[in-house]
Amino acid sequence: MSQTQYPFKLEPLPYAENALEPCISAKTLSFHYGKHHAGYIDKLNGLVKETPLAGLSLEKIVEATAGDASKTAIFNNAAQAWNHAFYWNSLRPRGGGQPPKEFFTILEKSFESFDHFKSQFTAACTTLFGSGWAWLVLDKDVLKVVKTPNAGTPLTNGQVPLLVVDVWEHAYYLDYQNRRPDYAKALISELLNWEFAYSRYSESLSGSGTSPR
Repeated sequence: MSQTQYPFKLEPLPYAENALEPCISAKTLSFHYGKHHAGYIDKLNGLVKETPLAGLSLEKIVEATAGDASKTAIFNNAAQAWNHAFYWNSLRPRGGGQPPKEFFTILEKSFESFDHFKSQFTAACTTLFGSGWAWLVLDKDVLKVVKTPNAGTPLTNGQVPLLVVDVWEHAYYLDYQNRRPDYAKALISELLNWEFAYSRYSESLSGSGTSPR
């Protein structure tokens, strides 16, 4: 799923559009992926066409434009495209539950208990004001739960994303209306892709980089 060069394309989902039901309906996934995610990529391609940024990977565009007021539109669309690609991989059918044993032990050491992690992660999902993202990240050698507003991403803070939950309204409103806590609970309990998170953690420790591959 690595998006490495212009023109950027909407990569296939790692599962069928109905594969996350009943937590996320096929209608929501079709709209979210086919309209919102696709829209960010289309806008980004138009913004970077015939500019030096067109020669960079999606991740490098995010890093190069972060904090640059003259490139806010490029950053927003590039970061949203990257965040969404990462979100699809943070979920899987019949996910949730407990992480692999090795990662479960790491989480317990970092958050005192797995239940405490889930409480922190749920709180990040439900207390972010407005739109944004809730993340599990590796910050140097420490696991943390962080939240970013709008198109924000841990990539710009030197952190390695491991999992993310999209808490923009378009991610859940068709299924849950204003019940964001119910959406967060369903994803954390039933859909989190712990194998993906552990592979990201392991790759980071071995120096394999931070791109969602």
